Amino acid sequence: MAETVVSGSPIDGGRREELIELFKDAKLRLVFVTAFPDRGEVFRKFLEIVAWGTEVWCSSDPSHLIHFNGERFL
Repeated sequence: MAETVVSGSPIDGGRREELIELFKDAKLRLVFVTAFPDRGEVFRKFLEIVAWGTEVWCSSDPSHLIHFNGERFL
């Protein structure tokens, strides 16, 4: 699941829970990604509400993801 901040807001804790419920019968593991144009002003504005256990992708650095630490890599 991907959300783009240009047209909305990042995946926060509440939205993450909504999506988990919506896709509870999915056979594949869910990966939540919020897309930003870059790590500039918009990213910094929403940084505090990006949910733990999600990913951030910036179009300015397309080959990288920022992982918001969750249980997946621990």
